[in-house]
Amino acid sequence: MKKQHSGPVEESGAIHKAGGGRLKIALAFPNTYYVGMSNLGFQLVYRQLNRAADVVCERVFLPDETMAPGVKRHRMPLSSLESQQPLNSFPVVAFSVSFELDYLNILAMLKQGRIAPLQQERDSYAPLIIGGGVALFLNPEPLAGIFDLVILGEAEEVLEEVLAVLRKERSGTRWVKPTLQKFARIDGVYVPSAYQISYHDNGTIAAFSPQHGFPAVIRRRWVRDLHQVSACSCMSTPGTEFSGMALVEVSRGCPRRCRFCAAGHVYRPYRIRSADALQQEIRAVMGAGKKIGLLGAAVADHPDIERLMGSIAERGGAVSISSLRGDALTEPMVRLLRESGHKTFTIAPEAGSERLRRVLSKDLSNDQLFSAVALMAGQRVQHIKLYFLIGLPTENDDDIEAIANLVRRVRDVYFQEAGAQKWLHTIALSVGIFVPKPGTPFQWHPFAERAVLKQRLKMISAGLRKERKISMTHEIPKWGYLQALLSRGDRRAGAFLMRALETGGDWSSALKNMPLNPDLYVSRARDYAEVLPWDFIDHGTDREVLWQEYRKALSAG
Repeated sequence: MKKQHSGPVEESGAIHKAGGGRLKIALAFPNTYYVGMSNLGFQLVYRQLNRAADVVCERVFLPDETMAPGVKRHRMPLSSLESQQPLNSFPVVAFSVSFELDYLNILAMLKQGRIAPLQQERDSYAPLIIGGGVALFLNPEPLAGIFDLVILGEAEEVLEEVLAVLRKERSGTRWVKPTLQKFARIDGVYVPSAYQISYHDNGTIAAFSPQHGFPAVIRRRWVRDLHQVSACSCMSTPGTEFSGMALVEVSRGCPRRCRFCAAGHVYRPYRIRSADALQQEIRAVMGAGKKIGLLGAAVADHPDIERLMGSIAERGGAVSISSLRGDALTEPMVRLLRESGHKTFTIAPEAGSERLRRVLSKDLSNDQLFSAVALMAGQRVQHIKLYFLIGLPTENDDDIEAIANLVRRVRDVYFQEAGAQKWLHTIALSVGIFVPKPGTPFQWHPFAERAVLKQRLKMISAGLRKERKISMTHEIPKWGYLQALLSRGDRRAGAFLMRALETGGDWSSALKNMPLNPDLYVSRARDYAEVLPWDFIDHGTDREVLWQEYRKALSAG
């Protein structure tokens, strides 16, 4: 059999086990090796599964040549990385899903792995198909017709209980899929096929009804004590975004609770690992001169972050942080990052005006941003990246003009502090498209019209076209629209994905052939009384509180 894409031979830390009566699980990431192996959560699940003596977990990725959009057929069956076993030979296939735009890749991988994508077309001898990851525990419904089970919440809390059912149900050498109701007894496990959805004439959901023995509400699971689970990556992968870097999770959740941010809500409560525990983890993975990537939604809010960074430097290591809080940045942090070879310093103001940041509950003033830039200039930082969103609730043209004005002022503050322009290579402006996410106060808010988004991108670009040392990149409104459809849709959106698969990734054709106008999910404001597709999930936040926060946001504008 022809060898499939297997990643660089230089990777280290992969786990190889003989099959020999063990339960074989394919851990699949619905994107390429480069993307998947840059995901710490994927590595943590891989290690946890392989720590079980009676389990063999092998990785499966999307081959580069079949990456959506533009899914192409591949003549060879999709196989695992470690032993090159076909995907359909694994009794269990578990997908780790972080991004809605990877949904089509899930279907493409199942098809290439010779597994029927639709759950109803698979018999009791087919692999058990499990989904997990943050995209699914926000709203799994567009993929309800694909998965046998969906894990809602943090996988470490649930995996051992799922394995316990699988162990109990195994008999002989022939795989027979366990009765799905046995998994429904586990908190945080959702069995989509056990629920019947009815609809009003206007297309909205009338009722979400479970079969007997299945819960009406499913609570997402979360790890109460992070010290009980792994914190660092288990493999070195030179061919990925974090080449030569060990990833270490500092915290989960975020104390800031910005109204637009799903991570700040569904990963509640905010939890940190102690500096002592983190240093033990770091010592175990850090070789001479190795770089440590500190991960978390609020790394700079860790009370011992400076001490932790300093200890890494003292051991001869380097440190990296993906994004910084403008109001939490200190001179020692900037110095240690720069001395570690940190090339680009990223701050996310999100909105150009302080008014709009109040709508978002984003606690960052212009003065705090300028103070952070002055610190960077004092340390001769050469590359600064500023991240903004457009399409935000209550946004107007003045807010858009404020983005260009703020970026110019950031550059001027840098020049004033540095006393010389030569240190600054570029200020990179990155503009994202706001997608209202389930589980947040903005879950009722419509996605902005694409024509409006395009016009606002033109406004920002025109305002910065002649400015020195400022560059701009942006997301495309079309992809924002698709993300909104897949993050906010109900299970009828699955027909859209199947159509996209059949047409080789032709999203436009799939949109035209949806059973309902996709604007029902994307561009329509929803009221409090409406049943939302994800209302059966207890995300750990009170619905009434979210609604009140939404109303406060609109009044703040």
